[in-house]
Amino acid sequence: MTTVVERLRGEGPAFSVEFFPPRDAADESVLWRSIRELEPLDPAYMSITYGAGGSSRDGTIRSIARVATETTLVPMAHLTAVNHSVAELRNVIGWYAAVGVRNILALRGDPPGDPYGEWVPHPQGLTYAEELVSLVRSLGDFCVGVSAFPYGHPRSLDLDSDTKYLVRKFKAGAEFGIAQLFFEADDFLRLRDRVAAAGSDALLIPGVMPLTTPRTLHTTIRLSGAPCPRHLLDRLEPLSDDPKAFRAEGLDVVTELCQRLIAEGVPDLHFYTFNRSKATREVVARLGLVPARA
Repeated sequence: MTTVVERLRGEGPAFSVEFFPPRDAADESVLWRSIRELEPLDPAYMSITYGAGGSSRDGTIRSIARVATETTLVPMAHLTAVNHSVAELRNVIGWYAAVGVRNILALRGDPPGDPYGEWVPHPQGLTYAEELVSLVRSLGDFCVGVSAFPYGHPRSLDLDSDTKYLVRKFKAGAEFGIAQLFFEADDFLRLRDRVAAAGSDALLIPGVMPLTTPRTLHTTIRLSGAPCPRHLLDRLEPLSDDPKAFRAEGLDVVTELCQRLIAEGVPDLHFYTFNRSKATREVVARLGLVPARA
C-alpha cells in the first residue's frame, strides 16, 4: 500500500482529509457519504482519529479497515499512548498492519476530559510521542507522522524547546508532521523555518479547518491555543447572526490562507472535515486541486 510520503512526491500540491470514527449507525452513514463524495477528488490520503484512552479504538480500526479494503483511498490511522500499555499498543499496531494500513499518525495524546490537565503515563506505557514513533517503526514497514504546533505545545516552555522536541520525533523515525490549527500562513511558515534551522528536512503539512460557522471559528481558536488576530475577528464576527454570509466570508478567509500556503510550496493541505465534505470540496475546487475527471 502507498505511503503518505510517496503520495506527496508529486509535482504539485495535494490535499488530504481527516475524519473521526462514528459513534453509531447514523454517524457511520454520514461518514461514509462524505468519504464517497471525496473519493473521486483523489485526496493524497485520509485519516481517522483515535479517541482519548482508546475510547474510539474499535471504531477507528473498523473504519480504517473498510477504507483500506473498499475504497481507492490511502488510509492513515491515528494512535495515541493515552491509557495504553505497550502490550496494548503493540496489539493495535498489529491490527492496523493486519488490515493493510501502512501509515500511522503517532501522538502522545491529551489527558481524557481535560486536554490541559496533568499527563499521567500508563504504568506499563509510554511517556513521549517519540517513544511511540520508535515503537511503531520497530514493528513493521510503517510510514509514521506526528503532530506539530505552530504556536508551541501548551506544555512547552518556549518555541525553542518545542522545536527541539519535534525534531526528536523526526529523529526517532517520523517522516512528516501535521501542524495543528493556526490563523495565518506566516504562523505555519515560521514553524517550518524553525524546523529547518534545527537541521530537519522532514515534511511539514498545514492543518486547515473550513470556517463555515461561528462554532468552527471558536473551535479553531480553542484548538490552536492562541488568540485569533483582530483583523480576522473583524471580518467574521459581524456576520455571526447571518449564517449564509458568515459561511461565504469564512470560506474566503480559508481559501486565501490556502492560496498563500500553496504559493510558499507546501506539499499538502490537510483538511479537518467534521465528517462533512461540502466545504472541503468547495475550497479544493477553488484552489484547482480537483482532478479533471472529477
